[in-house]
Amino acid sequence: MLLFISALKLIAEIALLALLGQWVLGLLAGQRRDQNVFYQVLQMIGRPFVQVARLVTPRKVVLERHLPLVAFLLLALAWFAVTAWKVSHCLQIGMELCK
Repeated sequence: MLLFISALKLIAEIALLALLGQWVLGLLAGQRRDQNVFYQVLQMIGRPFVQVARLVTPRKVVLERHLPLVAFLLLALAWFAVTAWKVSHCLQIGMELCK
């Protein structure tokens, strides 16, 4: 169970860092960000999470350009939830088994 929880937490962390990196690189690259190879790689990593954000948000309320931010916030919420779950699980089984 600990492996499953840790894997969920790792997926959330990778996606969060990819979306954050995409945002920072977009700021640095400006209008030419779509031609940047690293931006495209980060966009590919974050794309499944942005698509999930599109599924859970209403189209009339959330604009297309705000979807990465919504995905980031949903992933941050999921990360906090999984972290709390991991702490709870470690307290149940004992801290020695969580190392």
